[in-house]
Amino acid sequence: MKRLASLRVSPLCLGGNVFGWTADRDTSEQILDAYVAAGGNFIDTADVYSAWVPGHPGGESERVIGGWLQRRGGHSGLVIATKVAKHPTHRGLRPSNLRICLDGSRRRLGIDTIDLYFAHEDDPSVPIAEWVGAFDQMVTEGSIRHYALSNFTAARTAEVLAVAEAEGLAKPVALQPEYNLVHRSDVESGGLADLAAEHNLAIVPYFALAAGFLTGKYRAGDELHGARAARVKHYATEAGFAVVDELVDIANELGVDAATVALAWVAGRPGITAPIASASRPEQIEALMAAAELKLSRSDAARLKKVSAPFA
Repeated sequence: MKRLASLRVSPLCLGGNVFGWTADRDTSEQILDAYVAAGGNFIDTADVYSAWVPGHPGGESERVIGGWLQRRGGHSGLVIATKVAKHPTHRGLRPSNLRICLDGSRRRLGIDTIDLYFAHEDDPSVPIAEWVGAFDQMVTEGSIRHYALSNFTAARTAEVLAVAEAEGLAKPVALQPEYNLVHRSDVESGGLADLAAEHNLAIVPYFALAAGFLTGKYRAGDELHGARAARVKHYATEAGFAVVDELVDIANELGVDAATVALAWVAGRPGITAPIASASRPEQIEALMAAAELKLSRSDAARLKKVSAPFA
C-alpha cells in the first residue's frame, strides 16, 4: 500500500471511465470484483463519465460503482475518488456548482464521504479563493476527506497552493495529470514533478496506458479500431509506434504483457503514487496488477526512457 495524505491506497488505481460505456454493468462489476480480489482498493471515476456517448447524460460510471458498492455492503476498505467541473450541464468550479455536483456524486455512489475529490479541470473564471474555500468547507463538514487537482498546469497548481496557504484553507493533496511513455512533458519538463516533490503532493496519473495504445494492440500499419480509436489517434506516429515496439520486445523478453511493462515504468518514476489504468474485461486485471510487482532492470528502464525521449 502507498500513502496518499491520510489514505492508504494500492499501487495501481482502477480507472472507472469504461463503466457503463465499453463495459456494461455486469462486466463492470466483474472487473471491480477481480480488482479487489487481486488486492486493489483505489477506484477513480468522475461525474462526467460517460457523457461523450450519445444518450448518456453523465454519471453512468458513478451509478455502476454505487450499485456495486451497495451489493458488497459499502465502501469500507476502499478509496473512492471522483471528479467535478466537466459535467456538461454543471461545468466549472463555481461554489454553487460544486455543491450540486458533490451531492449528485454522493447520491450516485451511495456514500456519505468521498475520499478524494478532484477538480477535473481549471476554471480561470472563478477566483481561486472561492472554489478552494468551497473544497475547504467540504473537508470541514466531512463530505470529502481530501481534494486534489486534475489537468492543472504547474503554474496554476502553484497559485492554488499559494492562495490556500495565504487564506488558511485546506490544500490539495494530489495531482492527476496525463503521464505515460508517449506523454511525459507535463510531469517532467512541465514542472509538475518538481512541484509535487516540493509540496509533498501525490501524483496519480491518468492514461497511464495512453488509452490502450501502450498495450501493444495497435501496431504500425494497422487500422485503428475499437471505441478508443479516436483517442489514440494522436499517439499513432512513427515515434509512438517505436515506443510500442520497444515495449513489446521487453515484454516478450520478460514473459509479461506490454501493459504490465508500460505501467511498471510509470509506477517506478519519481513521485508516482499510483498510475490509473482501466480494464474492459475482468481477465485484464491480472496484467494490470502485475505491474506493482514488476521491477524493471536499469537496462530496460533506460531503453524505455530513451525511446520515449521525444515525448519528454
